[in-house]
Amino acid sequence: MAEEKEKEKFLSRWSRLKNESKDLPQKTEDAPAPVLPPVDKLTPESDFTGFMHPKVDDALRRVALKKLFSDPHFNVPDPFEAYSGDWTGGEPIPEEMLATLNQARTLLFDKDDKEKKAQEAAAAQGAAPATEQNSESKDDDAGRKDA
Repeated sequence: MAEEKEKEKFLSRWSRLKNESKDLPQKTEDAPAPVLPPVDKLTPESDFTGFMHPKVDDALRRVALKKLFSDPHFNVPDPFEAYSGDWTGGEPIPEEMLATLNQARTLLFDKDDKEKKAQEAAAAQGAAPATEQNSESKDDDAGRKDA
């Protein structure tokens, strides 16, 4: 019951405020567009607020903003933003370190391990049978398709 009275109070208040806002005079932009300096004379220290006036043409506003943001001051990356730096530079990971990484071992050095195992098996069994094994394993690898 108390909730319904509060609800009625809220709705009646909302309705009253809405009707009162209709009675208020609407703010109209009768002010003329401000006198603006030529765009080619603008500097980063110039006042750009006049270009933000609603009566200023959008094309002129864009040209002024382009002039403002062409200043090198705005081209400095934020040092605290993780994605603003250029992380493509630097030296690649050395081969010795790559060999110690488990994922690199399975993805990059898998073929080298197979060849080493084949050579060790060849050394253990003799040279003639090992060449046949290597040719068979190469044929198997060439014919296999990964899903």
